[in-house]
Amino acid sequence: MTKALVPVRAGFLPLVDAALLIIARERDFARDEGIDLHLIRETSWANIRDRISVGHFDVAHMLAPLPIAANLGLSPLDVPFIAPMALGLGGNAVTVSNGLWKALAAEGAPSDGNPARAGESLRAVIAARRNRGGSPLVFAVVQTFSGHHYELRYWLAACGIDPARDLTITVVPPPLMVDALKAGRIDGYCVGEPWNTAAVHDGSGRILTTKSSIWRSSPEKVLGLTSEWAEANPASLSGLLRALHRASLWCEDKANAADLTALLARPGYLNQPEPVILAAITNMISLGDNGPSHVADFLTFASKAATFPWQSHALWFYSQMVRWGQVRHSKEGAEAARLSYRPDLYRQALAELGVAMPGASAKIEGALVERTHLPAARGQLVLGPDGFFDGVIFDPDRLEDYIAASKIHTALHKI
Repeated sequence: MTKALVPVRAGFLPLVDAALLIIARERDFARDEGIDLHLIRETSWANIRDRISVGHFDVAHMLAPLPIAANLGLSPLDVPFIAPMALGLGGNAVTVSNGLWKALAAEGAPSDGNPARAGESLRAVIAARRNRGGSPLVFAVVQTFSGHHYELRYWLAACGIDPARDLTITVVPPPLMVDALKAGRIDGYCVGEPWNTAAVHDGSGRILTTKSSIWRSSPEKVLGLTSEWAEANPASLSGLLRALHRASLWCEDKANAADLTALLARPGYLNQPEPVILAAITNMISLGDNGPSHVADFLTFASKAATFPWQSHALWFYSQMVRWGQVRHSKEGAEAARLSYRPDLYRQALAELGVAMPGASAKIEGALVERTHLPAARGQLVLGPDGFFDGVIFDPDRLEDYIAASKIHTALHKI
């Protein structure tokens, strides 16, 4: 007698980095693990957070900082979250309106995505607007507790732009970014694909720089779920992690790029033209005035331990929450952030597959300037490069020093 499949409900947003969940269902990787994976599309990250908190979803495609924020008491509902797996690295970009791009280009903005030169031109435009009494530029991010928000602020601050003083940052759901830009409600945004290429495709914006240029091989989305569901469903969780691992390998295989694009383009998933989706999958991004060009490590599905939930990633996000006034630093808070990511569950689930995995659960971020072969449990891993564009290194063992070194920051609860 065939064993009944276990239903698992997963929320997601229409983004290319939802690919692992979509492929786990469409290619039967979840079914092979005894899971009937139901995918429910949402429009905002607040809805994802709230619906998983009240039990509408079992798991979700989730912003990497959201479980940390929940465990620090920064979410509306007091529900502990965990992240036992990452859903890839990179995938975001900063897009600006055509009008702003013209002003930036006049100040020397590059068409190669160089974040330092892009920031220099933006600083000049901001100063010119201020001198003539113009209103501050408005940039959008997808959620307050998001990689987009922190990488945007990090980039701005490293370029001498104070995010709290020199411009306005607001929140717009990813699928509405292009419309907000076209309507003139915002001047730019940081979002995941396909919503940067979509603006280029319809002529409403230009891509200024990318997440991978700001912080190479950096975290973006995780599989998020409540601690309660994980404890009640250990077998289903392990099976889902194995299915997502297999999906990550399938997604990264260049031979599957056309099929992956066609699946993601379906109306029930991203509902976008295939060329708009293919850009991120092939790392061929249109920057500035240029046509598509290869952007190294723009989006990584599997290699470089892309699905491993590094606790150093969690602690870097925590450092930014402190830096930008969302939470007061404490040893207890840092520990809550670290424990939000669960590499132990990842290792436990994937052990039977013989997957090469990091032996450590944290690493120094930004230290690898080139691809580096490292010993790992069950084999060898290739990590890096993983540098920040300004050359700063994040050592999770020196968290307090890192926080104290931030020259531009925001007072507590002023964000």
